[in-house]
Amino acid sequence: MGMDAAIQAELRTIIDAALRGKLTRDQADRANDLGREATNAVMLAASARLAELASQDGPGPHTPSGAIPIYAKPRASMRRRKKSGAVDGHEGRRRPTPEPDERIEVEELTTCPECHGEVHRATRRRRRLIEDLPVDTRVKATEYSIPGHWCPTCRKHVEPRVGAALPKSAIGNRLAAMTTVFHYGLGLTIDQTRYVLLSPLRTRLSGGGLVNLWQRIAAIMLPWYEQIGDDAKRSAVLHADETGWRVNGKTHWLWCFANHTNCWYMIDQSRGGEALKRFFTEAFAGVLIHDFWKPYASVLLEDAGEHQCCLAHLLRELEHVDEKVLPHKPPDAEEAWAAFVKMLKRLIRDGIRLRRRVDFTPEKYASRITRLDERLRRLADAAYDDPDASRLAARLWRHQDELFTFLDRPEADWNNNRAERMIRPAVILRKNSQCNRSDRGAATQAVLMSLHRTLTLRGIDPQTAIADALTTYATTGTLPPMPSTVEDG
Repeated sequence: MGMDAAIQAELRTIIDAALRGKLTRDQADRANDLGREATNAVMLAASARLAELASQDGPGPHTPSGAIPIYAKPRASMRRRKKSGAVDGHEGRRRPTPEPDERIEVEELTTCPECHGEVHRATRRRRRLIEDLPVDTRVKATEYSIPGHWCPTCRKHVEPRVGAALPKSAIGNRLAAMTTVFHYGLGLTIDQTRYVLLSPLRTRLSGGGLVNLWQRIAAIMLPWYEQIGDDAKRSAVLHADETGWRVNGKTHWLWCFANHTNCWYMIDQSRGGEALKRFFTEAFAGVLIHDFWKPYASVLLEDAGEHQCCLAHLLRELEHVDEKVLPHKPPDAEEAWAAFVKMLKRLIRDGIRLRRRVDFTPEKYASRITRLDERLRRLADAAYDDPDASRLAARLWRHQDELFTFLDRPEADWNNNRAERMIRPAVILRKNSQCNRSDRGAATQAVLMSLHRTLTLRGIDPQTAIADALTTYATTGTLPPMPSTVEDG
């Protein structure tokens, strides 16, 4: 630019202030004094920064819907939606008719209810089944008269155990289990849970009493929680995801590890490999399905263990660039990006279509899988003028052995939707209850949410299973084995 070193350093300081939004009037005047070239340099740098900010404006491709302001969401598609309901000829799904608990014979008429004329004697009757709550749904209070005995061997007074409630608790096991389902399963707040207990159940509990009760239940049910984690780590396929959490106002992370029969939550301060090492205490032998978050690569795998990166995340990344970044690209970069996207989308969809074939087996379609792998390597090896294409090509290169694992291991999915579905109820609860206020509350949260989701996945009613387990514990002092199927429950 024909400037000495001192002036260039001063100009860099002015440009840096402009890029950070800290440019003062004196600095602007100084840039004008330095001449036309200096003024142009400041304006070009500011213009480039504005273009960069415009391309990054708005939520990212993986931003949760609840974190996006309503005004920033696009309008719903006006396309004609698919006709609701099942396809024609599909078997109906009518609610099963229950057995009546009471039968009432309605009295015969003597006059017509419309014209008030005399009617003949009834010649037929029809049946109508009505389900409703009884008038009084008050919680039943039972007083137990407990005998006390002197044991000469133990040299103390002993009493028979009452299994209807935990020791020193005035709340029965069935009611206690119901409150855990309300809060940790359905996402009701503590005040909402208290409201349901008061009306229609007509029993009054304090917020502190509920929290103390839940903490006791979580401590008793801890062996079930640990068993869920062990079952998950021994599974053939495991989905993993994480989301933000707060404990006493400090940033934590809620981890979720799930498959078709297990869902294990963990609340930890770390979002990196430290948290994963606390869960994967030994090498994992199955297929771990996750997004492209780097710490998942640190999970130790056995010989049979493999990674499967979520292709849905990759497709969302492409759509995000198309919608937010592409309008600001120069023509040559736009063409390079369009060509890259076309090849990558075709590659991903070819792999998904192959997996969905009715007769698919890795052995039968081994040659097609090999060709897909070769296409992926060529796409990752190529050089691109567009920076977004180069960035994603580098990602493809890093994960080239983790994108089509679902073709070699048919038990695995090509997306991480299961973990996202399992973590969604926790996100709703987070919005309602504002996370936890103590480490003990976070531990209780993880245990009881894991129990509810896992029992539900196994086709078992969580309220009944938890109540029966508490009754057995109160009677015998031992927690029964966790039911694994609906027959065991």
